[in-house]
Amino acid sequence: MATPLSDPSLSPLRTVAVIGLGTMGTGITEVLAKAGREVIGIDVSEAQAARSLAALEASTARAVARGKLTEQERADVLARVRTGTDLTAAADADLVIEVTPESYDIKHQVIRELDGIVRPETILATGTNALSVTRLAADSARPERVLGLHFFNPAPAMKLVEVVSSVLTAPSAVTAVTGLAIELGKEPVAVGDRPGFVADGLLFGYLNQAAAMYEAKYASREDIDAAMRLGCGLPMGPLALLDLIGIDTARTVLDAMYAESRDRLHAPAPILKQLSEAGLTGRKSGRGFYTYEAPGSAAVVRDAQTPLDGAALTQGRTVRSVGVAGSGTMASGIAEVFAKAGYEVVLAARSEEKAQAAKARIGKSLDRSVGKGRMTAEAAAQTLDLITPAGSYDAFSDVDLAVEAVAEDLEVKRQLFATFDKVCKPGAVLATTTSSLPVVACARATSRPQDVIGMHFFNPAPAMKLVEVVRTVLTTEDVHATVREVCTKIRKHAVDCGDRAGFIVNALLFPYLNNAIKMVEEHYASLDDIDAAMKLGGGYPMGPFELLDVVGLDVSLAIEKVLHREFRDPGLAPAPLLEHLVAAGCLGRKTGRGFREYARR
Repeated sequence: MATPLSDPSLSPLRTVAVIGLGTMGTGITEVLAKAGREVIGIDVSEAQAARSLAALEASTARAVARGKLTEQERADVLARVRTGTDLTAAADADLVIEVTPESYDIKHQVIRELDGIVRPETILATGTNALSVTRLAADSARPERVLGLHFFNPAPAMKLVEVVSSVLTAPSAVTAVTGLAIELGKEPVAVGDRPGFVADGLLFGYLNQAAAMYEAKYASREDIDAAMRLGCGLPMGPLALLDLIGIDTARTVLDAMYAESRDRLHAPAPILKQLSEAGLTGRKSGRGFYTYEAPGSAAVVRDAQTPLDGAALTQGRTVRSVGVAGSGTMASGIAEVFAKAGYEVVLAARSEEKAQAAKARIGKSLDRSVGKGRMTAEAAAQTLDLITPAGSYDAFSDVDLAVEAVAEDLEVKRQLFATFDKVCKPGAVLATTTSSLPVVACARATSRPQDVIGMHFFNPAPAMKLVEVVRTVLTTEDVHATVREVCTKIRKHAVDCGDRAGFIVNALLFPYLNNAIKMVEEHYASLDDIDAAMKLGGGYPMGPFELLDVVGLDVSLAIEKVLHREFRDPGLAPAPLLEHLVAAGCLGRKTGRGFREYARR
């Protein structure tokens, strides 16, 4: 079934010139032509203009093959596009969208030339994601007709369009462009003029932190990317995304953001400069953080930094039985994971009743799996039989691996590890599931700190594939090897990191969430617009405020404080709005109110 094309009579912007026919310009051209607009594509390179037209022909041919366009509709789309190299071809355009390289000199030159070509009422839109729209507008003879129109790549697929006003922009121009965006099938978000706008303003700080984390050799590129994909449900890891965007482009965006914010989180990580100046700009050059089959290819190939398959680890210790300490959601979820993998599990809590209740919760979870056809009733019963509830940690006397999953309170955990030290047999591996506290502090509560390691599971443990394996400076190699082997047996993806606040995921996730709160504090954008921008423009499964309310604002504040205390970076200080909401008891979904209000259950 072919998709009906939009009725161009709805908008006064019927003829649109697109200046710059790279990947983004070509994508915007396709979107406009499919929506019934006459499009004039202009590029300084005749060869690039020809490549753009060929790409449009190939893309529309694929759309016909998939039943999204008829042959006639395809012919009509192609007939609406003409390309050339002369800016004077834009003379009849109602709207001009420039997507030239991110350079003030280039964009200023284009805008100045267009001033002498287009009609007085023509709207000039810049596709910049890093430069000041106000500064570009001020260089025009008609600044009130200049605004930002930021599409996301690939333009035909991505729904978000940021409509960026400067203090000089006429409201009528914003209204006209917003109406066009809606007719193109996009979801426009109105934002003010500051580098990065909403989506990139949040995204690039996070990408920069990931680059700095890799540069510090805290974790491998593969582990950083896997952690954010599996721990946060992101479509791509940050380093792979930097390679896709272009490391030089990212550096330009961050330079512009830092020039305005002076926030160290926006100061480009030195590795971005080093890679850019070496010409290692990502996929387009064939090499960036990763190495690719060829320039422009998405296929990653092995290089000197690629981990060896089945790299020989130290021989791990034998693990047949596992003790899980705790009775909450995380403890029962972890116990379920181990039992499903065939381990004998002792589930211990502060009382027999709490342990029995935790086992009953696991039984209900297994029943749901049976109901969904994920396991047989017999397998569920066998799994449940492997779990022995206990009201005392003395039951851990013979376990090979003891895993604590109690409250995120350092003193509580230290006391528990002191108990593990007394009751667990020599050679048992002792693991903490902390998400933000120092693993070494737990280790030092024992007489055998070399046997202590972090195993940070994600909630819900049965569903989430990631485990952050956290070694302290005291953890022995065979303990690390043991936990890696166990992760494989329980079908989790293990990533290695050192014992510092936030590990990988929280160290990258929570500054991003904190920056989103600061945007609201500064009245730059609304909760709804920020959430929409990150879901539609960044491919995030949840917007930052949705996620904060799910995680819990008190939990989020505690993690922000730990990060700020460890790294001493002013940019990591918790946003005052977050502190105020927590003080008011607005903790998110669990209390019925956080950044949004929820119906009480």
